[in-house]
Amino acid sequence: MKRRVVVTGMGTINPLGHSISELWEGITAGKSGIGRITRFDTTDFPSKIAGEVRDFNPADFMDKRESRKMALFTQYAVASAVQAMKMAGLTKETITPERTGVVLGNGIGGFEVLQSSFRTLFDKGPGRIPPMTIPKILSNEGAGNIAIQFGATGSAYALNTACASGTDAIGQAVQAIRYGSADVILAGGSEGGINEMGVGGFCVLKALSTSYNDTPEKACRPFDATRDGFIISEGSGILVLEELEHAKKRGADILAEIAGYGSTADAFHLTAPHSDGRGAAQAMRIAMNDAGLAPEDIDYVNAHGTSTPTNDPIETQAIKTALGDHAYKVKVSSTKSMTGHLVGAAGALEAIISILAIQNQFFPPTINHENPGEGCDLYYVPGKGEKGKINTVLSNSLGFGGHNAVLAIKGYEK
Repeated sequence: MKRRVVVTGMGTINPLGHSISELWEGITAGKSGIGRITRFDTTDFPSKIAGEVRDFNPADFMDKRESRKMALFTQYAVASAVQAMKMAGLTKETITPERTGVVLGNGIGGFEVLQSSFRTLFDKGPGRIPPMTIPKILSNEGAGNIAIQFGATGSAYALNTACASGTDAIGQAVQAIRYGSADVILAGGSEGGINEMGVGGFCVLKALSTSYNDTPEKACRPFDATRDGFIISEGSGILVLEELEHAKKRGADILAEIAGYGSTADAFHLTAPHSDGRGAAQAMRIAMNDAGLAPEDIDYVNAHGTSTPTNDPIETQAIKTALGDHAYKVKVSSTKSMTGHLVGAAGALEAIISILAIQNQFFPPTINHENPGEGCDLYYVPGKGEKGKINTVLSNSLGFGGHNAVLAIKGYEK
């Protein structure tokens, strides 16, 4: 029998705040974390808005000197991991190092470091490139720094499946614990791509919203007829995943169970999902089957819901394909309407929100959803969140490259 995997700690840095409590306060209030970009001059950029992390001080979570050796995405990841371990009641001294691992999802890496170092190279020559450039830009450095922070000597690695990275990281960590490779794994995702290169790159793909630069809080409109692109955001979400008996033995507070995981590839297009959503639907089916769940058991779907013209109707079709008639009874929402799209960290943050939804018996809203777009005909919890019974959630993540990842999350039952 495969071992059960539970969540005993969570931490986050995101546009709604620097803690789990601030995140949930923002979600329940239907608050938008999206605003005008302050990091650089956006005069020549079609999209001028983002979900920035504001007033972040890495010294609140880690040694200030060590933080200077980290790219922003790594700082966010370590800060979230520190919060998650504190919630779990684990420390460097109380873990079994060789039975503790790290899996971190990331999509972009240290773009701001790469951008700055290129400028130095071209302006001053190769001898002036900052010595920490390479360690900072590598996507595996986030996982490495978390492992160093807690002395975790088990497997520690980075995983990149674009916008599905955070969900896949959690899923792969679950598999490792199930089959005995570890007892505890810090898993999730982190991203720090709000810079000229990151925003500009997505702008030329025409993927970002450009119609709401003057009203950024209204820009992310998943499944709405007036949506026009996603809003890039940044931050991190980390979960402490633990084998059930290990958690029970130490008297841990169990927050939820990761009961199932599904992962597929569309094998279709680098930036567009398959037109009928077959890969996403199959990932949902695999996650439900892995968890021993039927469509009728699903209470809530935290959708990928990017607010792009392409994604939303295709994901809607995928949900209908996976859940059948039950799709019209289940509540669906996109919390990206409030947080924006954290790219490689999105799935991890949304897994945390899904767990909080179960704990608080509250369906998060899709804010700014006013008039359903063509092909978007499910119930998306528009405008305001709703109280109600939630025990089982599907959390969807769909990434560039055709990567689809889904978690089936349940309230903990002894």
